[in-house]
Amino acid sequence: MLENYNRLIFPGRFQPLHIGHIKAIEYALKLSKEVIIVVGSAQESYTIKNPLTAGERIEIIKNVLNKEFGYDYCQKIYIVPIMDIEMNKVWVQYLKMLLPEFDGVVSGNPLVLNLFKDMGLKAIMQPMFNRNLCSGTNIRNNIIEGNDEWRKCIPDYLYEMLEKYGFTERLKSLSKGD
Repeated sequence: MLENYNRLIFPGRFQPLHIGHIKAIEYALKLSKEVIIVVGSAQESYTIKNPLTAGERIEIIKNVLNKEFGYDYCQKIYIVPIMDIEMNKVWVQYLKMLLPEFDGVVSGNPLVLNLFKDMGLKAIMQPMFNRNLCSGTNIRNNIIEGNDEWRKCIPDYLYEMLEKYGFTERLKSLSKGD
């Protein structure tokens, strides 16, 4: 039986959003009345690690969630950009200052889970989806190398959204130092 929380956080950089993220958000929605999607590293863009802007990521997330879960998701999900602070020990406190009250986190990142546990909050390990292929780092590396395997990690309609922002060309250009 799944537990029922009032509000959980799902943090990520979403560079790009992929099926693993979508499944984790779906999982978080089953556990909680509301989910706060934290778009991390909001100040970063146009780098190989963070090619998309926070605004582009928010727009992509909103469009994907609408397609996957329907418009009613808006009643249950916040999408909030958060800038990095580069201090792990106080990161959860930083989130508590910036976000509405929350019960804990859903994440696949051991550091994030430990930080929330240390603060006495719920730390829930998400089910992982094809992690060896479908991680942001692998997707970006595949694009730079010209390997189309990454397309297995995103719904077809998401490819169109990414191309609206010139995602693959931006990454290739950044990798060449142009």
